[in-house]
Amino acid sequence: MILTTTPQVEGRNVDQYLGIVTGEAIVGANAFRDFFAGIRDIVGGRAGGYEKALRGAREIAFEELEAEAKRLGAHAVIGIDLDYETVGQSGGMLMVTVSGTAVSLR
Repeated sequence: MILTTTPQVEGRNVDQYLGIVTGEAIVGANAFRDFFAGIRDIVGGRAGGYEKALRGAREIAFEELEAEAKRLGAHAVIGIDLDYETVGQSGGMLMVTVSGTAVSLR
C-alpha cells in the first residue's frame, strides 16, 4: 500500500477515489514518564518516554488508516494529514489522528 502526503502518486494515475479514510490512537502518559520528562525539561535533553509513546501512537493510527483503505480495495492513500493533540483532564493523554483519500491506481 502506498501512503503519501502528496495529492498524487508519481507516474500513476488515479482510477477511482474510494473515500476518506482515518486512523486514530489515544495514549496516556504515566506518572513516571511525566516526572522524568519534567526533569529533562529543566536540565535539557530529549524526553525519550514521550517520543516512544508518540511513535507507538503514530504507528497504530497508520495501521488503522491502511486497514480501512484495504477494506475499500485501495492501492494507495493520498493527501495524508497527520495531527497531534493533547486531550483529557489536564492534557494527560495524547491523541494522534491521520486521514487521507483512499484511491485505486492505474
